[in-house]
Amino acid sequence: MFVVATAGHVDHGKSTLVRALTGMEPDRWAEERRRGMTIDLGFAWTTLPSGGTVAFVDVPGHERFVPNMLAGVGPVPAALIVVAADEGWMPQSAEHLAALDALGVAYGLLAVTRADLADPGPATARARAEIAATSLGAVETVAVSGLTGAGLPELRAALDRLAARLPAPTVDDPVRLWVDRSFTVRGSGTVVTGTLGGGRLRVGDELELAGSDEPVRVRGLHSLGQARPEAAAVARVAVNLRGTPRDRLGRGDALLTPGRFHRTDLVDVRLTGDPAADLPATLTLHVGSAAVPVRVRPLGPDTVRLRLARPLPLLVGDRALLRDPGRHHVAGGVRVLDVSPPPLARRGAAAARAKVLADLDGRPDLAGELRRRRLVRAGTLIRMGVPVQATPVAGDWLADPGHWRRLGDQLTEEVARYVREHPLEPGMPVDALRQRLALPDRVLVEALVRPPLRIHAGRVGAASADALPEPVARAVQRVRAEYADTPFRAPEADRLVDLGLGPREIGAAVRAGALLRLADTVVLLPDALDDAVRVLAGLPQPFTLSAARQALDTTRRVAVPLLELLDRRGATRRLPDDARIVVT
Repeated sequence: MFVVATAGHVDHGKSTLVRALTGMEPDRWAEERRRGMTIDLGFAWTTLPSGGTVAFVDVPGHERFVPNMLAGVGPVPAALIVVAADEGWMPQSAEHLAALDALGVAYGLLAVTRADLADPGPATARARAEIAATSLGAVETVAVSGLTGAGLPELRAALDRLAARLPAPTVDDPVRLWVDRSFTVRGSGTVVTGTLGGGRLRVGDELELAGSDEPVRVRGLHSLGQARPEAAAVARVAVNLRGTPRDRLGRGDALLTPGRFHRTDLVDVRLTGDPAADLPATLTLHVGSAAVPVRVRPLGPDTVRLRLARPLPLLVGDRALLRDPGRHHVAGGVRVLDVSPPPLARRGAAAARAKVLADLDGRPDLAGELRRRRLVRAGTLIRMGVPVQATPVAGDWLADPGHWRRLGDQLTEEVARYVREHPLEPGMPVDALRQRLALPDRVLVEALVRPPLRIHAGRVGAASADALPEPVARAVQRVRAEYADTPFRAPEADRLVDLGLGPREIGAAVRAGALLRLADTVVLLPDALDDAVRVLAGLPQPFTLSAARQALDTTRRVAVPLLELLDRRGATRRLPDDARIVVT
């Protein structure tokens, strides 16, 4: 199936042509049939000579119903432009063509109707010239009469050729179904319709309602009037939603694949029409089937920032148009450049932002996004419409390679500075380092730590005697020299003070592995434990505290906490009679 929207001036025979091609009545309302004028969107379909199917979205041509027309054209990849031979090019012909051009529609046909009433030549020449100057370019033209049927076979063949030119749909894309109609079917509940431009829908799928993130489930699917277990792009679909009240959604809403779209009320865009300076401050943005008031802030010669009245699920590269509802004309097309732009809080920020946007073309670019954002979660980029083919640096965080290298260098510098300023601390706290580097997640700090630095007890530093401040390292060396022959004779508290080893200095030495703490002011050299086990293993087993004290040539002040530490580490085992044995 392929889907095509009609376009053209009021009363030029769009609905008559669709009726003649399909045998179906596209005008759904009795008021439309009574007045002979399309007011809202109509839908019909037919089989082409090739066996393929074309579905029509028939749009109103009157200027009062242009918003309805735009809701139908927005998600559709091709257009059938209709111009009457007896009236030729008219104001709504021009506005509809401007809308198609703004939306970047590149595939279409020209049908010159009422060829039985007037020579189609002049109307054809003018219309082709107007169309050729837009995104549609040169289009095939067929002169027809909906009343007599003349030219209908040729138009059917031309539609087949148009279908063959259309790019293949991307059925693996996430679903973003813009709702153009919502109604209730008795016994089934809420049903919405729309043009499925990408992805695949299945009965039982869970989707998100764009306006509220509310989960909704597909109860049933219809396409071309038949129930189906699934529908793939491109297709006209009717989706029956389980347990969703009718008033929860309507035209302009969207059904989304969960977690795959970024809903935003602030976007930076490039204009494809009038310069930013000529735009009014308030316009209406038309995208998909949605029409949302926006406030316009000019940035550069062809770039503006739009503040939307409500968030929409937009992607980088989306095409949309701006319309001035007061003046009833298309103000210009836009291409979305950024759906998560930075704030403009400082003087000159708008001009600086315009320079950044000048290099963007609306095509998703992973390397460019990383360069501009420096650090960003992979899921954030995916929801913006940027394919991610890069390895995260930590968790799901992606980083610009150059920025990541600079962060690593800065981390080393910050730790060195902190150690100089706090020589007795075992390193810089991870959270303090995260704040100094302005990182959003501590896992990024942990990923940046490289040898000789390490993380220990929530701090980043180097844990070795060599890393001690020089006065502390000198004091430790004096302890080692004085007690080399009596390694189990711990210095008394006053001797530690004389050596310059107060509580903070001892703590630093213990953390660095330069001293072993048995009690508050009882310290030994770090290899004392292994030496003690060798000495105690030479005693008759089991042995008493007194025997251990004598063998180690130490005092009870040292022997008691030393043996308790060996018990905790499993080197010795205390027996019920308080004797001990060495565990081999």
